[in-house]
Amino acid sequence: MADGGFVRLLDGSVVVALSLPRPDAPARSVRVLVHAVNRPRALTRLRNLGLRAVYLRGNAAPPTPDEVSAVLHHPEGIVWRATPGDAADPWQPMTRLVHAARHPRAA
Repeated sequence: MADGGFVRLLDGSVVVALSLPRPDAPARSVRVLVHAVNRPRALTRLRNLGLRAVYLRGNAAPPTPDEVSAVLHHPEGIVWRATPGDAADPWQPMTRLVHAARHPRAA
């Protein structure tokens, strides 16, 4: 379902990057970054937030060094951006995207 990829860090953990349909606007996509101890755990973290049909097949679009830096410096270790590759669009905490999907009028 998702276009993405991963990189393994020196400590053995991974950063997974996925392009997913936006929950509150399925016609649009978002770039999601997850830091976890391994790939299955990264996908589990997303599924626990309500993104049930998330799979990573292949490594076609791994995270860039800037993306890795962004997710490593975020306390939750999960961030998203509506416009992939646009430095003017800031990385957002994942809880904001999930909240917007559950409460569309509050966003």
